[in-house]
Amino acid sequence: MAHDEAMRVRPWRMIERRKSRQIHVGPVPVGGDAPISVQTMTNTLTSDAQATIRQIQAIEEAGADIVRVSCPDEESTAALSEIVRGVSIPIVADIHFHYKRGIEAAKAGAACLRINPGNIGGKERVREVVQAAKDHGCSIRIGVNGGSLERHLLEQYGEPCPEAMVASALYHADMLEEHDFREYKISVKASDVFLTVAAYQALSEATDAPLHLGVTEAGGRRIGTVKSSIGMGNLLWAGIGDTIRVSLSDDPVEEVRVGFDMLKSLNLRSRGVNVISCPSCARQGFEVIDTVRVLEERLAHIAEPITLSIIGCVVNGPGEAAYTDLGFTGGGKDSGMLYVSGKPSAKVSNAEMIERIVDMVEQKAEAMRAASAEPDADRDAAKTAAE
Repeated sequence: MAHDEAMRVRPWRMIERRKSRQIHVGPVPVGGDAPISVQTMTNTLTSDAQATIRQIQAIEEAGADIVRVSCPDEESTAALSEIVRGVSIPIVADIHFHYKRGIEAAKAGAACLRINPGNIGGKERVREVVQAAKDHGCSIRIGVNGGSLERHLLEQYGEPCPEAMVASALYHADMLEEHDFREYKISVKASDVFLTVAAYQALSEATDAPLHLGVTEAGGRRIGTVKSSIGMGNLLWAGIGDTIRVSLSDDPVEEVRVGFDMLKSLNLRSRGVNVISCPSCARQGFEVIDTVRVLEERLAHIAEPITLSIIGCVVNGPGEAAYTDLGFTGGGKDSGMLYVSGKPSAKVSNAEMIERIVDMVEQKAEAMRAASAEPDADRDAAKTAAE
């Protein structure tokens, strides 16, 4: 069923995104009608260019669109040009206090500068950083954080609150616009989910700038995923957000995976295998939990959007399989039914199940890659014939 038709039949699945202006982070469009991009951040020493390149390459393989690297000192910005040459995705240079780091990062090839304009030393230094961004084609992210608001705002409002965070963001945006610079996005992150959501909701009504979503310092893999999903999920469902970063005390690759899973759950992006599985119970005809764990690991390299249902028994199995590309339902003695495009395909033993599923997913992914390459091949053939 075509997307428009599916939305007409199921309007309760429609998300109407907030209208924002579009900027670019290198070649990646952010805002407007562009797909919501997924970001993460390296945790290597940026001054160690090779270690940082290796981590970014793993991040690229996981599907990230943009990566941020911290540039706290001159050694870090000195390594940045080598890092930029060694990777494919655009790099955001994280600048906190010293304006010279921003100028150096722009010259080194950063696609975007993450700054808090109020922290880098006055209007003249903001002007110099903005000029460097203009000269080298950089965009800017205004990064407001609930834990580091300006003193005058804390005195005015008494504590970090949505109003204070929005006031900070708009003040900094005005500083950039004074220099005729509008290639910026804004984030208003906090570790408190309530504060984060309220701040973004208010900011979304006060500006047309693209918004970078995140619940900062969310915690480890489990609690961080939960907090990020609640906070960003609420905003994304409401149509707010143009790019996201899941902040976990974990491997950056895990941040990317959680980010994509979040977007897949809301039909905002499609990448990789979407496994639909039951929690298992006494009716299961095979070890569902172990099977799903193994399949997620074995299929992590698949980038093509494929749906796979893994259901332990026939109560819900056939119904779930009817809406997925591939499926397996337990129920027989040491065997189950394999489904293809919603239809029963073959009875497969539990012992062979994982290998058969992996093989079929990889075959389908290969067919999808070949199909997507056909238009390019046809265009090249037509061009050759014309010549």
